[in-house]
Amino acid sequence: MLRELAVQNLALIEDVRVELQPGFCAWSGETGAGKTLLLEALGLLLGGRGSADLIRSGSEELRIIGRFELAQPPPELTQILGMAPEDGEVILTRRLNKAGRSSAYVNEQPVAVTTLRQLGAHLVDVHGQRESLSLLEPVYQLRLLDAFADLEPARQKYTKLADQVRQLRHRHGELTARREQRQRDLALLRFEREELSAAGLRRGEVSELARERERLVHAQSVQEFAVRACGRLHDDEGSVVEQLGKLFREGQAYSEIDAGLSQATERLHGLSAEVRDLADMFRLLVQHFEADPERLERIEDRLQGLRRLEAKYGRTIDDLIDYHGGLQQQEARLEHEESDLEAVTQELAKAFGELRRAAEALSQQRQRAAKGLAAEAHRQLADLGMAEARLDAVLESVPLGDDITSAPVPADGIDQLELMLAANPGEPARPLRKVASGGELSRTMLALKTVLAAHDQVGTLIFDEIDANVGGRLGDVLGQKLAALGKTHQVICVTHLPQVASYARHQWTIRKRRQGKRTVTTIELLEDTERLEELASMMRGEARGETTRKEAAAMLTAAKKKW
Repeated sequence: MLRELAVQNLALIEDVRVELQPGFCAWSGETGAGKTLLLEALGLLLGGRGSADLIRSGSEELRIIGRFELAQPPPELTQILGMAPEDGEVILTRRLNKAGRSSAYVNEQPVAVTTLRQLGAHLVDVHGQRESLSLLEPVYQLRLLDAFADLEPARQKYTKLADQVRQLRHRHGELTARREQRQRDLALLRFEREELSAAGLRRGEVSELARERERLVHAQSVQEFAVRACGRLHDDEGSVVEQLGKLFREGQAYSEIDAGLSQATERLHGLSAEVRDLADMFRLLVQHFEADPERLERIEDRLQGLRRLEAKYGRTIDDLIDYHGGLQQQEARLEHEESDLEAVTQELAKAFGELRRAAEALSQQRQRAAKGLAAEAHRQLADLGMAEARLDAVLESVPLGDDITSAPVPADGIDQLELMLAANPGEPARPLRKVASGGELSRTMLALKTVLAAHDQVGTLIFDEIDANVGGRLGDVLGQKLAALGKTHQVICVTHLPQVASYARHQWTIRKRRQGKRTVTTIELLEDTERLEELASMMRGEARGETTRKEAAAMLTAAKKKW
């Protein structure tokens, strides 16, 4: 419910704050006193369009604050706010400055003005002005029809299936969109896997082949060097061994002369043996470094092939071995996605079939309920002085399409509901949102709200112009209806009829008065004595007297029995 409304610097309103109460609340006052301004302030608070022209002369900014208390916050509020309202309280703020800049806040946190509009649809219904809110919208009418006929289980079943279909479509769309790319990726993966498998890669192979290639490339040169070394050391005439032998023999001849010479001569003999052994080593190397052109060619081809692979993949051979190991996993994953697409398609077809059946079942129940809603609303309209009016609940069904992947999935089922009103005989029925008369619209809304009182989650209802062209007898009926509605909702009604106002649990008067050189609008909660005086004034104006006050007292006493 709306617990408090504060308005600053809106046209004639300088600074007004009103604390509201549960149940039926009446706002009364002379024409032009500012009742419309307060409703306009509420419209701005709920996300309506604002203009700098609304700012009170001499002020820089208008500000409107509304404090709402919610015993059980609707789930939609939590979705919009992103969190549950703390202590069940929501404070909306709207500001508008002379530059035309508008700002909005929810619980002191800045939000978009559209957020106020979304929240307002779940907090307040305004009826009678062109800004009438949720009940004029076909989608909201459809939801109320479901609540009226206790179709929430069927509706929730449809909604759950619709969500499932959307999720499956999203997954199907992702898999389908990636299908061509997936096929290309699979072809490439399979080619790479086969190519690398055929390559028979081994870790360290490149370095091994490079060393063997180096040996084979230089085999002839090394062999020629070994032959030369062997010849010079031992085989050739005048070889090192031959020269050492001559020196040894000459040294033996002089070895008895000096012991040191004898030792040196013996070392020549050992050195000769060492050279022979070294010559044998070079002889072996001659055989080891035998040239093998065919093997060299094979190594060259292998190395070129490996280098081409490294260049192609931008990886070393060791990295390619690791890459090749992961290709099979990637291929399995892509093949699994292809299988997923088939499975998702089958699951989507099944879910879409269930959705179609749920939608058709819900539609059939709605068709029956729509007639009952219209009949009950018509009885209420008769009580409200519109006995010859005709209210029809026109329900049109648009079957789901056949394409399980693209056929529209409406959020509320396959039905479109339009409440149509023919206010007078001979007039064509028109959608409620196009009804011209504010009074007729308000009374129609009151009739519908009375029928749907137990099902409507919007806690605060505001009626303006509901008593337009209504006399005292019908005013009494209006008051009783509003009082009954006030038992389940907070009802705020702007009224000129004392018969209507008397049924309110609480009554405020809105006045316009001079304050210095300026005119200001005020709103005051009336105590019992003040309320009697206000009701008497509403009945006879300045001509009111004691008799009128007694009539007002009797009217109030009778009305209190309906509270």
